[in-house]
Amino acid sequence: MSADASAGARDAESDATVTNYESMLDSLDVAIEEAQRKIESGRVYSNDNERTRIKWIRALAYTINVRRQVANDRDLEELAEEVDRLKEQGGLR
Repeated sequence: MSADASAGARDAESDATVTNYESMLDSLDVAIEEAQRKIESGRVYSNDNERTRIKWIRALAYTINVRRQVANDRDLEELAEEVDRLKEQGGLR
């Protein structure tokens, strides 16, 4: 495979990965919004309802943490790709 062809394949792969990150982040955003809605709009009439609200709060905290991790992974991958591009251009040694 030529250098141009391998670079093109690498670009297509990175585009697919970035799109995958965006899809994951979009799904996590929907889950976060739903958890927030459940927490804020729920009525507490019993201990069972309060236990359910606590579970939603835990789910929200977990989902926010996962979203942060996915966003960090995406950012690190983008930085690594930028470093590789700079190396290929002779900008870094």
